[in-house]
Amino acid sequence: MFHHPMMTLSENKRLSVTPLLSAASSATTTSSEASDDSPPASARFEISYHHFPCTAHLLSGSFFSYRSLAVLSGHKGSISCLSLCGEFILSASQGKDIIVWQQPDLRPFTKFGQGDGSVKAVVTVGNKVFTAHQDSRIRVWKVSRSSENVFRLVDTLPTTKDYLGKFMKQSNYVQTRRHHKRLWIEHADSISCLAFYNGLVYSGSWDKTLKVWRVSDLKCVESIKAHDDAINGLAASKGIVYSASADSKIKAWGKEGKSSHCLKGILEGHKDVSFNSVVVSEDGRWVYGGGSDGFVMGWEGCTNGGDQIGSWKLVCETKAHRMAVLSMCLMGEMLCSGSADKRIGIWKREAFGKLSKVGVISGHEGPVKCLQASPNCVGGGFMLYSGGLDKSLRVWWVSKPSTTQKSTDEKSVMLS
Repeated sequence: MFHHPMMTLSENKRLSVTPLLSAASSATTTSSEASDDSPPASARFEISYHHFPCTAHLLSGSFFSYRSLAVLSGHKGSISCLSLCGEFILSASQGKDIIVWQQPDLRPFTKFGQGDGSVKAVVTVGNKVFTAHQDSRIRVWKVSRSSENVFRLVDTLPTTKDYLGKFMKQSNYVQTRRHHKRLWIEHADSISCLAFYNGLVYSGSWDKTLKVWRVSDLKCVESIKAHDDAINGLAASKGIVYSASADSKIKAWGKEGKSSHCLKGILEGHKDVSFNSVVVSEDGRWVYGGGSDGFVMGWEGCTNGGDQIGSWKLVCETKAHRMAVLSMCLMGEMLCSGSADKRIGIWKREAFGKLSKVGVISGHEGPVKCLQASPNCVGGGFMLYSGGLDKSLRVWWVSKPSTTQKSTDEKSVMLS
């Protein structure tokens, strides 16, 4: 049942959520208008809209403010991943469910994916949604408004066709554990992350392999023995795919023409420190990795005479959190980091890729497992979604830092 929101008001300063949210234009991946039907009666959702005053900070001459807009509840387990899908924001959980929230009013639209194994990662490609699961499978959902079941399961990877074409040939099997073999197209452990680039979906797993899937026919075209430990994060830009691993390395993979992927470079982290996430800028020049020691490390990609990046140099090592960095996302020159310390760090990329601290967002009652920024500009800032182990999806408005003095009716404090 969809409950009416509980309003929290400040007596001195009130923020109207509706104008801010209405200013956000919907993305255009999905073409038709949303149905006004309520979510299934069996699904219980709760939304708390926060009408808190703007929280402002002054740091290094820059003013930063954020607003807590809403807390969305409804997941049975901790939230593991977030993804934008047209006018929707998808949140998936360890409780095997995926909730679809309508933007910009944050109305729960529908729910799907129940009973298919704990969801670890989600990526959207056109009218398809790829979900990675703890049961070592990838499920493919088609988004369609023409049927009652908007998110319809259309296949599971590896597909039956792909499996049957390979299972009778002994050379297609690889050793996964002692006395145990699998087809090379199968993951042998939980799939932890997904990425999409140029018609291909990449999947990283705790089995230390990186697999490549062709979107057009859902066929597995490549399997790479990528790391010496679990792969925790993937990112892709400008022809390079980055895999972050518990083996203290981020590896860069590329391909020339139709050839297989090959190792282009290794971005070394701190010894015995796991990389939990990796992000790359749209232009492919800047790469950042979040580690279990609370550091965010950054590299600048350098071209070797051509357009493609061929080498990387370390440009920053920033102690971002007291505890492990679990998630990151980029919005232009802004980097957001989610941590096991229950906080979200907001950073600005300065000259030469160095990060300067802009602010800290608090509110989650558990570690911040995933972050997703919306590309829509809203009131001089952007929308930030955060999912935590407290089972809540929180919605924030984050300003872009300004050196202009804010009005005196906003509370300003010095960050520690």
